[in-house]
Amino acid sequence: MDIEITVPTIGESITEATVLKWLKSVGETVTLDEPLLELETDKVTIEVNAPAAGLLNKILVDEGEDVDIGAVLGLIAEADSVAAERPSSAAAEPEAPPAAAEDEVLMPAVRRLVEEHRLNPAAIPTAGRDGRLTKGDVLAYLETAKAEPTPVRAAEAVPTSAATEAPAVTQPQEERVRMTRLRKRMAERLKEAQNTAAMLTTFNEVDMTNCMEMRSCYKELFEKKHGVRIGFMSLFAKACVIALREFPAINAQIDGDEIVYKNHYDIGVAVGSGQGLVVPVIRGVENLGFAQIESKIRELADRAKTGQLTLDELQGGTFTITNGGIYGSMMSTPILNSPQSGILGMHNITQRAMVMPDGSIQARSMMYLALSYDHRIVDGREAVGFLVRIKECIEDPQRMLLEV
Repeated sequence: MDIEITVPTIGESITEATVLKWLKSVGETVTLDEPLLELETDKVTIEVNAPAAGLLNKILVDEGEDVDIGAVLGLIAEADSVAAERPSSAAAEPEAPPAAAEDEVLMPAVRRLVEEHRLNPAAIPTAGRDGRLTKGDVLAYLETAKAEPTPVRAAEAVPTSAATEAPAVTQPQEERVRMTRLRKRMAERLKEAQNTAAMLTTFNEVDMTNCMEMRSCYKELFEKKHGVRIGFMSLFAKACVIALREFPAINAQIDGDEIVYKNHYDIGVAVGSGQGLVVPVIRGVENLGFAQIESKIRELADRAKTGQLTLDELQGGTFTITNGGIYGSMMSTPILNSPQSGILGMHNITQRAMVMPDGSIQARSMMYLALSYDHRIVDGREAVGFLVRIKECIEDPQRMLLEV
C-alpha cells in the first residue's frame, strides 16, 4: 500500500508553497521521519519528512512547481509491501520505467507549455529527477530555440579562410529568473507598507567613539566569559527598549480604528540571507542582558543563512532594527515592517571632524541614524525625541546600565 507524502499545514496565513528541492530519488529507500524534500513558502523554508519507511515510489510534483497546503507530493511504498512484491528470483527482469516524454506523465504546467508551443516532448533535453520533464526544461528549450541563428544562405556563406576561426562566445543580453516565493512576498509586504502607512523618516547622528572604546577595552574579557563577541546591535537593542518605553506610540500599531500599545519589546533584526531579507524576532529584549542578545542574534543569523528559521521566529515583532552599515551604507530611509510603526536604520561608522563642547575640533567615529515611522500614529516630536534618546544612550553607554 502506498503512503501519500503531503504538504503539511505550516501556518494560518500560508496557503501554498513551492517545491524547492527533492532530497531523495524514486526507488531510494527512506526511513520514518527522514527528510524527503524542501518546501519554500513566503516566510520560511521547511523540510517535509517521510510519513513511513519504505521506498520512494513516485514523485508527483517536480522542483519549482507550486502546491497547495494538503496537496500530494509523492508516494511511498511501505517496507512490508515492497518486501512482499519483490521477485523471488534475483534474475527477474525489472520492469522498464515509463518514458518521461509521454504526455500522460507530464505535469499540468509542463503539458500546457508543450501544447501551447506545439513541441515534441521527446525532443526536449530533461534535467528533472529520474528523467522527468520539468517546466524549467521547456522554458530553457524555448530560450535556446530563440537564440539559434537563422541558417545562412549559400550566397552569404562565410569564406573558407574565416570558417576555421572559432566563433565568439557571447553572453545573453537578458536572463529571466523566477522570483523566489520569499522575495515575492517580501516585495508585496514592502509595497503594502508604502501604500498603507503615512511613512516619514527623520535623521540624527551619534558619536560612536565611547562605545568603540568600551568594546575595545572589554571585548576579550566579554568573549572569554560569555562565549560570544560584543557588537553594536545589542547596545542599540537595549537603547531602543529605553526609548520605546518613553515613546510608546513607536512600539504600537494600528488595528482598524484602534491603537494597540505593546507593553513588551520584541525586536526584529533584519538579516540578509541567500534567499532574501528576513527579520527574525528577539523576544523580551527588556529581560535580556547584552551577552544574551548577542548570542540570540548570532544564532538567528546563522539559521537564517541556512534557511532553518521557524515561522514563529519571523512574526510578532513590535519594532525593527536594520543595519545597512555592514554593507557600507552611509544613509538610507528604511521601509516599515508592517504592521509595526517604527524601524531604526543604522549605518556605517566614519571618522569626521567634530566641534566638541569645549570648542576643540576632534576626529570622532560618527554614525547616521534614521527612524522611519508611521505618521498616522507617531508625531514628529515623538520621532525626534526617540532618536535623541537613542543618541544619549549610545554616546554614554553607562546610562543604559543606570537607566537614566
